[in-house]
Amino acid sequence: MLVATALVMIMTPGLAFFYGGLVSRKNVLTIMMQSYVSMGVSTILWVVVGYSLCFSGDVGGIIGNLDMAFLRGIEITDLGGLNDTIPLLLFVAYQMMFAIITPALITGAFANRITFKAYLIFLVAWQILVYYPFVHMIWGGGMLADWGVLDFAGGIVVHALAGMAALASVIYVGKRGVEDAGPHNVPFVAIGAALLWFGWFGFNAGSELAVDEVTAVAFINTQIAAAFAAITWLLLAWRHDGKPSFVEMLIGMIAGLATITPAAGFVSPQSAMLIGVAAGAVCYFAVVFRKNKGLDDALDVWGVHGVGGALGIVMLGVLASESIGGQNGLYHGNQDFFVVQLAGLALACVWAFAFTYGMLMMIDKVTPVRVSEEAEAALDVTLHGESAYTD
Repeated sequence: MLVATALVMIMTPGLAFFYGGLVSRKNVLTIMMQSYVSMGVSTILWVVVGYSLCFSGDVGGIIGNLDMAFLRGIEITDLGGLNDTIPLLLFVAYQMMFAIITPALITGAFANRITFKAYLIFLVAWQILVYYPFVHMIWGGGMLADWGVLDFAGGIVVHALAGMAALASVIYVGKRGVEDAGPHNVPFVAIGAALLWFGWFGFNAGSELAVDEVTAVAFINTQIAAAFAAITWLLLAWRHDGKPSFVEMLIGMIAGLATITPAAGFVSPQSAMLIGVAAGAVCYFAVVFRKNKGLDDALDVWGVHGVGGALGIVMLGVLASESIGGQNGLYHGNQDFFVVQLAGLALACVWAFAFTYGMLMMIDKVTPVRVSEEAEAALDVTLHGESAYTD
């Protein structure tokens, strides 16, 4: 679990490189900074109130209490979390890494348009009002757990929430005045994708919180879905563009990883193959749809993470196998579980969209959310007084 926790931690720097390579050279530090600053702010927020609000007590089935604020009452000898065979502090650390990367995912949607001060407020408020309630509701014994909603490693909790928040952000903030010409550094994208894929084994397999047969199936399902999705996306993009694109394949791989996340420890490897193909195709056409509608989701957070996470929850509702994760899906005759998955997903999507949009409106009354037109052309120098390249 220490290794799995470290693997999830390295995903956030990986995300910074992945996003940083995809934007223009004049704005690369700004978006990388948004990922790295989450490592600081989200850690502080998590140990002060986050863990307690997610996993201590219960208020109306929606949120926890503050009994463990500042990690009070946790002894170094305590075992627990969701598995009483590991130190409780290790569980706190593992879940912290999820809290760090989830809001960072959203930044790809509003790339090049958000002031740093507004982002810091958003980073805190979004976790308290959106992320923490759903961690509690699904993993902390809250309302959705009582309904029977399953989410192995974050299809709802991480990807669907981030994707719908991204969509709300794009609609509220509007289009970029200066659109990027394309990735400024494809090797950065490749390095970031490699770190994300590598870290995802800790993200998914680690979510079993033990070493057993479920850990193994989650591990191989992660690899299978990523590979099938990457090649499916590559072939679709190749057919459309006429040439096989390295960047397109890497984006497809991320879509596969996001989609298998909620189902990794609940489905068979054969089902993971289907999920990978579906992820590559559905997420690819979601991105095409987004472009046709003129929504400026700069790095396709909604199409890849939002649609991918939602698709994974739906396919889990269909393909879940009692022999693996203790629950049968629609394919095995369990209609009720499929309906419960859809209900949990619907609540998450509506909540994340509404709260994010409202939050941005409120932040705008305190400090401007959007940067000026002049600043947008060169955010690194304007916002941070730094430049990634000296030439």
